[in-house]
Amino acid sequence: MNLSFYIARRYLFSKKKHNAINVISAVSVCGVTLATLALVCTLSVFNGFQDMVATLFTAFDPELKITVRNGKVFDGQDERILAVCALPQVEISTEVLEEHAMVQYKDRQAMATLKGVEDNFEELTAIDSILYGAGRFMLSDPVVNYAVMGVELVSTLGTGIQFVDPLLVYVPRREGRVNISNPASSFNMDYLYSPGVVFAVNQQKYDSQYILTSLPFIRNLLDYTTEVSAIELKLKPGSRVSAVKKEIAAMLGDEFVVQNRYEQQADVFRIMEVEKLISYIFLTFILLVACFNVIGSLSMLILDKKEDVLTLRNLGADDKLISRIFLFEGRMITLCGALFGIVLGLILCFIQQKFGVISLGGGNSFIVDAYPVSVHWQDILLILVTVVVVGFLSVWYPVRYLTKRLL
Repeated sequence: MNLSFYIARRYLFSKKKHNAINVISAVSVCGVTLATLALVCTLSVFNGFQDMVATLFTAFDPELKITVRNGKVFDGQDERILAVCALPQVEISTEVLEEHAMVQYKDRQAMATLKGVEDNFEELTAIDSILYGAGRFMLSDPVVNYAVMGVELVSTLGTGIQFVDPLLVYVPRREGRVNISNPASSFNMDYLYSPGVVFAVNQQKYDSQYILTSLPFIRNLLDYTTEVSAIELKLKPGSRVSAVKKEIAAMLGDEFVVQNRYEQQADVFRIMEVEKLISYIFLTFILLVACFNVIGSLSMLILDKKEDVLTLRNLGADDKLISRIFLFEGRMITLCGALFGIVLGLILCFIQQKFGVISLGGGNSFIVDAYPVSVHWQDILLILVTVVVVGFLSVWYPVRYLTKRLL
């Protein structure tokens, strides 16, 4: 066993001449423990919110989405697209056509995004999990086309979940000039009816703007034939999304963009990642402050062990060995604090996951009642490395300086 490590271990657990040094050492360990615990809990809460938001988008966004890099629409019957849809890893594919439109219900108007999808959209996503109402998910029948609207858009238009009067849809004609004397002739107009359900993604982007309807309805409204704005894919269970995405991108070339769920909502997740990074940086600064307690503890220990150091010198120990003893002492305090903090943090996260002890408050205005928690092993490893590196670096120079100055 390394001599300097052996002596440092004895110093850490043995009783000192002055009881205050034991107290200061315990406070040092507690400081590092609390800073580490805060890192574990904070990052886990951010992970919980991120996972919760991801589950909300899962019900609306596909696993993979193919769009054109330049332009708005492309041919859905392109040979490359058909080859992608025929891949063995692809379970379901659906054509999608989106367009902005003005919708009117009685005397109320609003701007909305029409999303025309095929009838298998219900199998592509978990749309049933976010539907509310007494009806069922329908896009069309032989007589009429239906509109499944976001809950906030329903409130804006005042239609209610089940509306009787038709919803008027206006989109500008793609070709031809605007008739100044009769502007209404520059728009295509059609009607949509209620299937008796609305969706609630709990994201304003969708709930206040989107209307799901049939693909043929939008194509007819826009005078399109085989054009689509996106191809949405659901993969077979067990397929690796990243590997399939890379394969599809290679098949389609640079003309198309292939996105997974996180990339489809890049802005939302990027904001959450930035918030998580800022919290990590602030808590690391708190950890650095906690490490100053370790420096104070080591300076007291150095003064307490002057006689031991003199004995070691008489036995032939050099300055390097003595300095290394107290370096190991500081590192062991830091490491103990890191391990205790991680263990306690994991215990608290487990309790929060199981029992939801800390609530969000605000009654039923939130999606969940308690703070969501999700522990990622990458974060735990990052925290351990951060605490060890910050602790080791914070004691390196002070120990070298104090051993020369005080001894």
